[in-house]
Amino acid sequence: MVRHGPTHAKAMVGWTDLNADLTDHAALARLRDYLPDAPVVSSDLQRAIQTADALSRSKRLAHNPALREIHFGAWEIKTFAEAEASDPDRIRAFWDQPGDVSAPDGESWNQLFDRVTQAIQHYTEQGDENLIVVAHFGAILTLVQQALGCDARTVFGHKIDNLSVTDMELNDGTWTVGKINHCP
Repeated sequence: MVRHGPTHAKAMVGWTDLNADLTDHAALARLRDYLPDAPVVSSDLQRAIQTADALSRSKRLAHNPALREIHFGAWEIKTFAEAEASDPDRIRAFWDQPGDVSAPDGESWNQLFDRVTQAIQHYTEQGDENLIVVAHFGAILTLVQQALGCDARTVFGHKIDNLSVTDMELNDGTWTVGKINHCP
């Protein structure tokens, strides 16, 4: 799992389609050298597509909207303070008690979890030994949560930097996590 390149947005960015800043050519080269020569799939948002294209050395799979970031709905491109000013209880519950609470017109953590884990299950059933998935903070954390068997609040304690790698492995139906937030 690779998190896309930075957007430099200082707000909640879910389904808003921003470009990635891929001007750090040294970081991209280190990342490309670290990753296996494997098929690459990304979400259908530009920041993930652009990052995946920059990293791909072999087979590039079709973009998958199921790998998108959580949909922040009415909170898209708003800061925490702006969202808190309009709906303080809801935004605190969204972050402090992640699960079924959603942003207005957005999706909940549990909906994101179901969407992303089902998409990844589809790829694991295809039989590729290695797969590089370029996605988003929330999408990566859902898979870490699944592998660690922890709750969403606990998994929020993990940092997932832009252009970082989270190594995951599936053996006999069980996920394990190696490095989390590794920046080669």
